[in-house]
Amino acid sequence: MSIFTGIWVPLVTPFCHGQVDHAALRKLVHRYAEAGVSGLVALGTTGEAAALDQLEQRAVVATVVEAAAGLPVVVGLAGNHSGQLRENLLHLSAAAIAGFLIPAPYYVRPSQQGLLDHFSSLADASPVPLVLYDIPYRTGVQIELQTLLTLAAHPQIQAVKDCSGSPATTQALIADGRLQVLAGEDGNVFNTLCMGGSGAIAASAHVQPQRFVALYRAVSEQRLHDARAIFHELAPLIRLMFAEASPAPVKALLAQQGWISDELRAPMTRASPALRAQLQQFA
Repeated sequence: MSIFTGIWVPLVTPFCHGQVDHAALRKLVHRYAEAGVSGLVALGTTGEAAALDQLEQRAVVATVVEAAAGLPVVVGLAGNHSGQLRENLLHLSAAAIAGFLIPAPYYVRPSQQGLLDHFSSLADASPVPLVLYDIPYRTGVQIELQTLLTLAAHPQIQAVKDCSGSPATTQALIADGRLQVLAGEDGNVFNTLCMGGSGAIAASAHVQPQRFVALYRAVSEQRLHDARAIFHELAPLIRLMFAEASPAPVKALLAQQGWISDELRAPMTRASPALRAQLQQFA
């Protein structure tokens, strides 16, 4: 059975005076493990991976895997240089990780055949499973449904983080059944789970992890009245978590809760004073 089920937290990368704060990162990992999440994602979009150099990325992965103590860890692997991606994949896969989260190559906007070749090549090389990351508003290219269904035949491609924005695509992937479908947009977690999706990678789960876990369990146990109530409770938080560019709102609220410093790397900036004031209700 695939491990890509339940609630996964796409970890922020805490900073302190410009450096990665590994102590704070360990504390976050322990918090989410205690909250009952199914897994963690390091070096995803929320983790500001593009702002970390290669040594910092590898150090973050090492810290997360060690602190997770057996809880599955997936590592984000983004880029448009095929050779460098393959090299990073082979190096990072030595860290006892559970898989890679891989988006389409950004900026270059390859054809669907190019996407097939790209993901197939990485899957052929990878000793661990891949989670495809369909997020066209960041990469500039959609992984179309037929491409996803073709890639589902590869034994090392086991799941998709679905940010497609298309309910029809989500439903078709769930109905096909070969890929585990993880909601990638926090506002779609309830809908995706009710359609039969396997879980979610949810940035908002940083700040109320137990409630997201409770939502997943309620749907799994067919307690839809309870699940609906939990989702409506979470909806105001989810809206604020994406009111400004992520991960600024998440980091602002985590800082208010005392977990990390409210620090991001350029070109990202802190949440605005107005948003920070709104977030106080959840601190």
